[in-house]
Amino acid sequence: MNGKEIEKKHHQTFGDLKQENDAGMEFWYARDLQTVLDYSTWDKFKRVIQKAITACDNSGQPAENHFSQVVKMVRIGSSAQREIEDFELSRYACYLIVQNGDPTKPVIANGQTYFAIQTRRQELADNEAFQQLQEDEKRIFLRNELKEHNKQLVETAQQAGVETTLDFAIFQNHGYKGLYGGLDAQGIHKRKELKKSQKILDHMGSTELAANLFRATQTEEKIRRENIKGKAKANQTHYEVGTKVRQTIKDLGGDMPEDLPTPKQSAKQLERGQKKLEGGE
Repeated sequence: MNGKEIEKKHHQTFGDLKQENDAGMEFWYARDLQTVLDYSTWDKFKRVIQKAITACDNSGQPAENHFSQVVKMVRIGSSAQREIEDFELSRYACYLIVQNGDPTKPVIANGQTYFAIQTRRQELADNEAFQQLQEDEKRIFLRNELKEHNKQLVETAQQAGVETTLDFAIFQNHGYKGLYGGLDAQGIHKRKELKKSQKILDHMGSTELAANLFRATQTEEKIRRENIKGKAKANQTHYEVGTKVRQTIKDLGGDMPEDLPTPKQSAKQLERGQKKLEGGE
């Protein structure tokens, strides 16, 4: 076998040795690694484990979270068994072990590559999951805020002369056109490739929702503050505020609202999922 084939075989072996506990957490047995890493005796390999534990402590990570000492029963002869010492190792523990192993062994070098890659992959996955959790929570919060402020905007617009449902739809479209560079609600709906029953506000990310919340609050405040009267003036005010919010985003170097990605899940779906987790359903 050439170097690449050996490396691939070693990587498969490390992956095959992975165990999973009752909580679904992955781990590796030190005794299994000892064999794969080509250490002839447990004493020699345990010295490497001790170096790895020291390195773990020095990195600021509690070693007990990554190196769990256990006792296993192994068969000797046909019926007798005896206890042997072992460790349950996290991916990070394995990484530290191969970092402190004999660098002249090809399998050690390949182990370093494997566990370095796997550890980094997990870090990225954890970070992405954390960021996604934050994004989902922000979306639910901002969608609810926008829902409440839209009610206030309806009341303020009515006082200005925007009376019927059709009047308000036209009023809203002026705000959208200002913020979305000429796109009205139907145009945004089409751009997002939504179904007829899906609402555009439920399919916005937190950045887009924040821009629309700012548009709604500033429009309501301007109509009240300047005591604007008449449908035409109210519509023009909404358009101007939308345009100014768009210009602010542009000045800050942000993406235009119509260019922001459409989330896969609606805000309503996220909210239902959150309620289930909290035992609300």
